[in-house]
Amino acid sequence: MVRQKIKIIKIENTTARQVTFSKRRRGLFKKAEELSILCDAHVGLIIFSSTGKLFEYSSTNMMNIIAHYNSQSTDQVGRAELELLLTENNSIAGLGEEIAQKILELSQMKGNDLQELDMEELVRLEKQLEAGLSRVVDTKGKRIMDDIASLQEKGLRLRAENQKLKQKYPM
Repeated sequence: MVRQKIKIIKIENTTARQVTFSKRRRGLFKKAEELSILCDAHVGLIIFSSTGKLFEYSSTNMMNIIAHYNSQSTDQVGRAELELLLTENNSIAGLGEEIAQKILELSQMKGNDLQELDMEELVRLEKQLEAGLSRVVDTKGKRIMDDIASLQEKGLRLRAENQKLKQKYPM
């Protein structure tokens, strides 16, 4: 099967954009790791999502890579400022990854993005969906039974009222 070439434009659907961001980020991190291993290069990768969440990869100590960059760059960033920024954003990054994972799981529960799951993950997803469907069917059955009981009570009341009217207005 031939992959289609996609236009590189902003994805308007926020869920699809988040899933694409997550997949491409992982791919970029994988490429950075491969470059580091294959070429014995010191690689540092910093990504900020559209919501400002920080994602980072470094083949060695990120601070050493940044210090080396600063020594080579004319655009100096203070080490203390950078450390503060990284510290603040590390906790936010964890939440961003968790949200991205939950969005992906929801998408998979809807039957999308299943191609990257192995058999064990597909079985786990199937069990989750079966358990959820069972709860839905049970709740639906209970509501139907409650509606039937309510309608039977209403029928009894209407029959009693009908009897009273027949007695009050005989034909």
